[in-house]
Amino acid sequence: MNLLDEDFSDNKENKTKKTIKIVVICIVLVLIAIIGIVVYMVYLDSTQLKVVLNGQKNEEVKNLLVFETDGTIYVPVRAISSYLGYSCYNGEYNNKSESTSKSYVECEDEIANLTLNSNKIYKLNLQNQGDGYTYIYMDKPVIARKGELYISTDGMQKVFNTTFQYDTQRNIISIYTSAFLVEQYNVSVLDFGYTQLSENFENNKAVVRNMLVVTDDQNYGVINATDGTEILECKYDDIIYQESTGDFIVSSNGKYGIMGADKKTKVDINYDDIKLMDYDAGLYLVERDSKYGVIDLNGNTKIYAENDEIGIDISQFEENDLKTGYILVDNLIPVRKDDKWGLFDKNGNQVVEFEYDSFGYIANDNREAVNLLVIPDYNVIVACIEDRYTLLNSSGKQPFGAFVDDIYMVIDGGEKSYKMMANDREYDVEEYLDRLGVRSTSNSESSNSTSSNTTNTTRTNTTTNNETNDDTNDTNGTTDNTTNEENNGEENRENVEENNGETENQENNEGE
Repeated sequence: MNLLDEDFSDNKENKTKKTIKIVVICIVLVLIAIIGIVVYMVYLDSTQLKVVLNGQKNEEVKNLLVFETDGTIYVPVRAISSYLGYSCYNGEYNNKSESTSKSYVECEDEIANLTLNSNKIYKLNLQNQGDGYTYIYMDKPVIARKGELYISTDGMQKVFNTTFQYDTQRNIISIYTSAFLVEQYNVSVLDFGYTQLSENFENNKAVVRNMLVVTDDQNYGVINATDGTEILECKYDDIIYQESTGDFIVSSNGKYGIMGADKKTKVDINYDDIKLMDYDAGLYLVERDSKYGVIDLNGNTKIYAENDEIGIDISQFEENDLKTGYILVDNLIPVRKDDKWGLFDKNGNQVVEFEYDSFGYIANDNREAVNLLVIPDYNVIVACIEDRYTLLNSSGKQPFGAFVDDIYMVIDGGEKSYKMMANDREYDVEEYLDRLGVRSTSNSESSNSTSSNTTNTTRTNTTTNNETNDDTNDTNGTTDNTTNEENNGEENRENVEENNGETENQENNEGE
């Protein structure tokens, strides 16, 4: 080989090495660029909000969230319902309508009623409707956006029985439905030494508060969902979770009491039955030896368990849109003893003796009449003695002192009105109550003064030099005018057997 060939070979080898070096450098640069892009994309992804529903990323739910400047997150009720296993409708469950200011959501086991500008949620267990409605509160009232109702995420958790956790550091929102959690925990609960979760729907709600009502096939207890530590020992015959209070009604040897999630005894286990009457009032209905009474959340007796019945069966008064028959017109507890009914207030004071045959009007031969228990805007209830009817206000007093033949509801074109019959004549109850100065509770406080002045003027025109005072109202805004009417010289107003004086006064008022 000559020198020329050797030089050519060396040049070729050098060029090859340079090419390889360039290629390697390019590959390294490309890899660095790819790594940089990946790191940047990971960074960008970490800055983007992610929403996970039952363990799966969900962009649709993410797009439904509305973030307010105060930190509140809102969701549209109708749109979110289907993702959480519910159906959504306008109006109220027991009062069907197309009102867009009200809405109810429904699943197989429960419905929840919502109302615009209210933070109160009324719930009804569809498997046990006889117990009536319970209620809980959201942190924020329902709002409207472009004609749709929105609730806060706190409201979403309570309406739909879900969890909502926002990890701001990772920028991840995790939502879990109680149905999904129950399915997951039914497997893991075996590791804690129990056979399964309670199958009661009310108990399933405890899951969203990180508590599990469990059974060993013989007894029931409550454990922490995370680590299985005991909250209530597995020794009770039954346990029912109370969503409103967060407590548990427990039973043992046929007796019932109340235990808190802090393991403290709220009510001793010595009643034959116990049921939450009203959360705001903090009252429970209790039964002992087939007699009924009322206690408060701390077990203090409000009404002794010596009565035959407490509460009204509101299924007979569906058009009254009542949520409970235990407390009427915000204050009165109907109680029956020895075939007579009386009334107690929420503090346990008896305000009406056991003298009435029944509360409410049941329509019979009057075709247009509808059953009536309360006139809500005036906070009065219908009471009956010997087939004669009167009204009682929230203090247990009669706005007018007479009894009439009938007091009932009429529905015409979807509009409700209230009538009474006396001496074969029909009168409008609301007009009559207005004339007596019983102001409607639907009026705002700002208009109450004007309404009161107007009522005083009207009454002055129909009475002789009578001095009225519409400020002597009971605590719920209704006025007891019986004393004023007696001063007016109206005769026989308090005569149960006669209503001629009542009719004369009504006729005079009709002629105004």
